[in-house]
Amino acid sequence: MDLSQFVKEKRKSLGLTQEELSLKAGVGLRFVREMEQGKQSLQMDKVNQVLKLFGYELGPKAINRSKLFDEKS
Repeated sequence: MDLSQFVKEKRKSLGLTQEELSLKAGVGLRFVREMEQGKQSLQMDKVNQVLKLFGYELGPKAINRSKLFDEKS
């Protein structure tokens, strides 16, 4: 599951609107919208502010190396 899907599902499971999530996390509504839309470049500190509400934080994730080689060809 990617970050955008994770945040959207967690937000909805708590019955929060994007605006309510932004207020509780202390980030802008635009940031929440962009995060849920899968924007490629986000400020990690702000992402962690949002994830903290769900009891999570950013961390390294293993990738499928064979996919890397397939994409470069």
